Amino acid sequence: MKSTLKINLLLLGFLCLTACQAKTKNQDTALAIHNPKTEKPSQQFIKVALLLDTSNSMDGLIDQAKAQLWEIVNELSYAKCDDAKPNLQIALYEYGNDNLNGDEGYIRQVIGFSQDLDEISKELFSLTTQGGNEFCGHVIKTSLNQLKWDNNPDDLKLIFIAGNEPFTQGHVSYKDASQLAHTKDVTVNTIFCGDYNQGISSYWKDGADLTHGNYMAINHNYETVHVASPYDDTILELNNKLNSTYVAYGSSGRQKMALQSEQDKNAKTYSEANAVSRAVSKSSHLYKNKSWDLIDATEDESFEYKSLKEIDLPKELKGKSESEIKLYLSKKREEREQIQTQIQDLNLKRKQYVLKQQKHDKNNLENAMLNAIKTQAKKKNYKWD
Repeated sequence: MKSTLKINLLLLGFLCLTACQAKTKNQDTALAIHNPKTEKPSQQFIKVALLLDTSNSMDGLIDQAKAQLWEIVNELSYAKCDDAKPNLQIALYEYGNDNLNGDEGYIRQVIGFSQDLDEISKELFSLTTQGGNEFCGHVIKTSLNQLKWDNNPDDLKLIFIAGNEPFTQGHVSYKDASQLAHTKDVTVNTIFCGDYNQGISSYWKDGADLTHGNYMAINHNYETVHVASPYDDTILELNNKLNSTYVAYGSSGRQKMALQSEQDKNAKTYSEANAVSRAVSKSSHLYKNKSWDLIDATEDESFEYKSLKEIDLPKELKGKSESEIKLYLSKKREEREQIQTQIQDLNLKRKQYVLKQQKHDKNNLENAMLNAIKTQAKKKNYKWD
């Protein structure tokens, strides 16, 4: 009996320590019998908390974040783990801004972990800069305590903190924050906005090393260059058609559709090529709007047609039977999937064209984040298409 117990304990330890690897039927059965609580969650996530210094000197950093958001999302959409595509959650904090509450360390949670890419874009575009005190340890610890990191060992959980003042400022030690990150299986990556060696001497590298994260130094005043391609106009036309497939419902439906259009325009403020990057994001599995779009909502296992109220339905569905609503949504879903496939196909050609035209300047926020994500993702056997 003791021998059998030892074998089962060893098996359980192996399964808990091995993230994102295919498991045999017998192993899964053994795990379920001996400890049902360790069953793998039905979904897995890439969780990214972005902590941005919004003091006076950081206008260039905020601009890079706005201009490069969609390319970062697009690259993450190609990630796979054990042949499954993980979902994406992004949280956003600002720190070091005089307009924020000093008693709380000049820190603000702009948005908690969210899959709503339109809301994330909206909040990112709302950021402004104002000189202040930059307490790195404090904002890291705050994000660790406030956000729902959960305990799925297959989740990739990352903090990116960017700024340009010494990492040691404030009453909360960055070393204590790093210890807390370890307990939550969160990797802290540091992005110093300035000279590489200066970042080392001001402890930004040490802040990353303590959680086996990446230390990076970038030129935060680097102006993002978007390369236009021969496929851009067609993708933007398809984006307009894609927007017409959304079936808004509920009290916030119309406002959310307006927000969708607003974020299309925000992306375009940097260039048409950036608007194209957003359109590509909208054609991926990461762009879901089940809180206000009936097509996405009906794909949720918990959705029930009987729960729909007449007042929440768009005018084209008012007075319709359940079967009529299902038929309407089925046609819209098919139309959407065809458009998304067309965008993805064109984007493959676009990526090849851009790669040939692009000058490889790696000294920016996008490349720093993607390099770190892919490096750390390998540890959990994530792969890219």
